[in-house]
Amino acid sequence: MQPDFHGVPLRSSCLPGPLRPKVAALLLVICAPGLLTGAGTHVGEPAADGLPNIVFVLIDDMGWPDLGCYGHLFHETPHIDRLCARGMKFTDFYAATPVCSSTRSTIQSGQYSARTGITDFIPGHWRPFEKLVVPPIEGTLPEAILTPGDVLRAAGYATGYFGKWHLGPDATHGPDTRGYEVTARDLGDDFEAWRTTRGPGPKQIDLLTDQALWFIERNRHRPFFVTLSHHAVHIPLEATPGAIEKYEKKPKPPAGVNNPVYAAMIEDLDRSVGRLLGALDELGLAERTLVVFTSDNGGLQRTFTGVGELVSTNAPLRDEKGTLYEGGIRVPMIVRWPGVVEPGTVCREPATTADLMPTFCEAAGAKLPEQPIDGASLVPLLKNAGAALDREAIYFHYPHYHHSRPAGAIRAGDWKLVEFFDGASLELYHLGDDLGETVNLAAKMPEKAEHLQRKLAAWREAVGARMPAPNPDYDPRRAPEWWNRRTNQPIDVDALQRRYRSRAAKKQRPGR
Repeated sequence: MQPDFHGVPLRSSCLPGPLRPKVAALLLVICAPGLLTGAGTHVGEPAADGLPNIVFVLIDDMGWPDLGCYGHLFHETPHIDRLCARGMKFTDFYAATPVCSSTRSTIQSGQYSARTGITDFIPGHWRPFEKLVVPPIEGTLPEAILTPGDVLRAAGYATGYFGKWHLGPDATHGPDTRGYEVTARDLGDDFEAWRTTRGPGPKQIDLLTDQALWFIERNRHRPFFVTLSHHAVHIPLEATPGAIEKYEKKPKPPAGVNNPVYAAMIEDLDRSVGRLLGALDELGLAERTLVVFTSDNGGLQRTFTGVGELVSTNAPLRDEKGTLYEGGIRVPMIVRWPGVVEPGTVCREPATTADLMPTFCEAAGAKLPEQPIDGASLVPLLKNAGAALDREAIYFHYPHYHHSRPAGAIRAGDWKLVEFFDGASLELYHLGDDLGETVNLAAKMPEKAEHLQRKLAAWREAVGARMPAPNPDYDPRRAPEWWNRRTNQPIDVDALQRRYRSRAAKKQRPGR
């Protein structure tokens, strides 16, 4: 172990066991001053003036319409709304997949999940008697992949990651093994003493926020890249008692689910964002910090079993997490970058989480790693909300059973095709006219549907997408059964419902 400039213990190497195949290339980067930044920066030394700090806030399961600035009439999100007013709102931003691990693999690689091999949440669940046998998934992020943590660390940035990872066991394949210098395991007794009077908060919102704030304060004199990856708003719903009581008493709009505990948890998250932005202001860092806020997949309505508490709705979008309809993949995305992003702008260009790696690299003046990159930098859009990216389409691959059936999708302009792999008819929608995907135009426009299907198939071939296969054990009577991959036993639905029941957070100890 060795400290960084401000006394936060850092690992002298983020590579457990045998050196990863990518190390040789990374060492060349580290030993070549200015190779990535063009500014003569050595790792471990302050980078050149002008490089922005980057704060990336990733929410778990937040739906596209969940924020006030995206039109929600019940939830109160004043801090995030102000972030939006001072930055750019993306209306057509997509999680590259409808579940957590696979989307997170796209963020950490710049690749579609069909290429990383993590096409479902880890470890996934399955239906052994369904029509299709779903393909296997990787249990960890492939070793050869360089992450934004690797690349920005080599470019002279302090790198930190706090919260949910879900790309392999934290003890052996966590973010500290993938280029992120500081994680929760590095903070030590000084951090615990600093926050000793504060509880973790619902879904550890307060704890994770404090970890990120501690990192920012101690790296304020050098460029830093920090990810704050919340466990909220994933079920079970959990919020502070006072916030829950507030929303239980608040009059509800005539439409929507408007779950008081869900609304309270979103307000608790909003307060976290407010603390983060307030700290940047107090430290004099706001004007040179790029802040990115988004979600790892669309909002959840209820558990994949189809029973239990109704949590939220993604209306006017169709469906929910675990599906390739808009409700499963379209998510909020807000970017504030003073001097680059014009405040209060709206970008309608389709973009995905695979675009974040190239965006972070360009913002940091770092070259992309020598690995396939499917995403495109969003910096041209940040400079001009009306610009267009140089690509014909974006693609989705989810060959698993979850809240829907194994499927793929393509969006090209306003056109979107959904292809289910069990032989169902193609579905074609024009999102400009039909945001809710209510009118299937495939029968009326067969040539358009077939053209998009061919493009989707060609893309799958190009990235080596793993596909499901016919199931010789298909049993229509038992097809709805869910099984646990870890235990190889049927899932106890009743126990699952008890586990995911909403609750109030434990009473917090007095804050500082």
